Parts: sequence; C-alpha cells; structure tokens
Amino acid sequence: MTGIAETAAHAAEAASRAAGVRVRDLTDLPDLDAVYRLYDDIWRPDPTNPPVTTELLRALTKGGNHVAGAYDGTTLVGASVAFFGPPADRVMHSHVTGVAPTSLGRDVGFALKLHQRAWALRRGVTAITWTFDPLVSRNAYFNLAKLGGAVAEYLPDFYGGMRDAINGGDATDRLLVRWDLAAPEVEAACAGSPARPDAERAGAAVVALGRDERGAPVPGSTDGGTVLVAVPPDVTALRRTDPGLARRWRVAVREVLSPLVAEGPRATGFDRAGWYVISRGERWS
Repeated sequence: MTGIAETAAHAAEAASRAAGVRVRDLTDLPDLDAVYRLYDDIWRPDPTNPPVTTELLRALTKGGNHVAGAYDGTTLVGASVAFFGPPADRVMHSHVTGVAPTSLGRDVGFALKLHQRAWALRRGVTAITWTFDPLVSRNAYFNLAKLGGAVAEYLPDFYGGMRDAINGGDATDRLLVRWDLAAPEVEAACAGSPARPDAERAGAAVVALGRDERGAPVPGSTDGGTVLVAVPPDVTALRRTDPGLARRWRVAVREVLSPLVAEGPRATGFDRAGWYVISRGERWS
C-alpha cells in the first residue's frame, strides 16, 4: 500500500497546484467554524438542520476522522468531511464535500477528493463511499467519470426532507458511490486519464429514459446490453422554475435507474451530454 499511497500523495499535490489551492487537514476550532460557515453559505439550509455543526466537526476530528479544507490564499473555498466505517471493512464514508460558488469550475473539488484519497490510503483505508443526487448531472459526471467511482446502490429518499437552496424540498434519492482507492480505473482517473463513456458512441444502446422536446422524461426500454438513462440538464434550476417537472424527473429516474442498479451492472458511467451509460457485464477501460 505504501507505493500507492505515495503515488496518491503526488497526484493530490498536482491536483491542488492545478486548482490554485492549498489543501490541508483541519483540526483547530476557528478552521472548523469556517467549514460550518462555508457549508451554510453553499446550501443555505433550514437553520434547524445544517449539514454539519462546528461541535460535530470538533468531535469527528478528535476521533481521528477526516476534515480538510482548500484555501485560495487565506480564504477557505472548499471543504470535505469523512468518517470511518466498520474497522474490519477498512472503509471511510465521505459525508459532505462543498466548494464555494465563486470557486466552481477550477477543479477545487477534485483536489479535495484526491487529498482525501491520499489521507485514507496512508491510514490503511481501501475504499471511500459517499452519496449524491442522481438527478444532478455535474455531480454524476464528477463522481463516475472524473473520479472513476462505481455505483453501488440506489437509495430512495435517503435523508428524508431537506429544505435548502439546493434540494428545494425534493425527495432525497441518492446513489451510493464506492471509490476503490487502488483500482486501476481510479488510479488512471486521479492521474488525469479517466474513462469517458460516450452515449453517442455506445453502439446498440437502448434508451431506457429519454427527454422530449419540452425537456420532460420519456420512458423507453431496458432490454439491451448497454442502457442509457437521461437526467435534466440542471435540476437545481428546474426545481425553482418548474417544481412539478422536477418531481416527474425524480420519479422517472427512480423507476428506471433503481432496478438497473439492483442488477449489479459492472460498468456505470456518465457522459457530458447528461446520460448514465450502463453496460451489463463490462468494465470501462
């Protein structure tokens, strides 16, 4: 594991330089309070239900868990929080990673995740899991294409109601991602060469869920070796402009994607055009 950990550390350093940030572990109370305030600015949650509190972060770090921040100069522009799972599993769960809106598009999130990977490998962790909203296309691309993560489970309404500026009171369906830290596809992704499945080049793929000219979901067929599942281009904006249509997308994606994930297909990727590309019995190369 030592060689992989060293390679991961070099990849993390390179990602931080490319993003123009410095990523470091956080344990001091003022730094942890800055993480709390950053997340509050990003999600603008119900005041009674913040993503984390300063006190919780303090307890997590005292217990040896992972809190890291990305700094542009002296300004905190991103942070990530993770905690350990069952000891025998050698796994961590990444609870939340967020980047300030003013720093989006700079690969700050990529730098944070690569720092998290290197941190975990140094401690004997072999995998990190986390959840994301399957309707958010940019996160699907980041998690499955850019990082090389694998879909492990579909979780309907996992958190219950979350009234904040991003979730908008929608059902909190999530996909559970498993990031096998030493897997060849993950090493390649962290080195800047991720697999990029392309819906337009997916051969004899069938469309299990498409979009019509008005941007509404259109059910299709799942009877094929490679299956495509569409999501809306920007579900966060859609929740503001047409919440009814956003809810239709939630139900449509759940009805199609949940049983596909339950089958355990070996390759699930996401292309920039807004499609899950699911290939049964294959791995991306």
